[in-house]
Amino acid sequence: MATTFDIQLAHYPRGFHLITRNIVSQLPLLPENGLLVVFIKHTSAALTINENADSDVREDFNTFFNKLVPDGAPYFIHTSEGPDDMSAHIKASFLGSSVTIPIKNHRLNLGTWQGIYLCEFRDGGYSRKLSITII
Repeated sequence: MATTFDIQLAHYPRGFHLITRNIVSQLPLLPENGLLVVFIKHTSAALTINENADSDVREDFNTFFNKLVPDGAPYFIHTSEGPDDMSAHIKASFLGSSVTIPIKNHRLNLGTWQGIYLCEFRDGGYSRKLSITII
């Protein structure tokens, strides 16, 4: 039987942030085996799994995405919330709104160098809500 609940993340500035510990600290006892699905309930931020040891990786991600999809590009029509509005939606679509992680022996079965990233693409002070499902 699946269990679903929401958790609220504090505000993170624009960038790529490791949130694995934040999520794990709010989980109940996990089943021996199963799946954890983490879904972000926003269209201008994303989730991904990547390098959890070297912060340069997160900085390089940020630099790459900001060059790939620049804020305030003159061809964007949807700009009602500012120059980072449409670029944030496009970046979020590239990475996606959820990650699925296997559970083994009551723990997340991530690789040694893997962590869950919050990919924040807006400059404003937004807290983000995640929906967590344990299967």
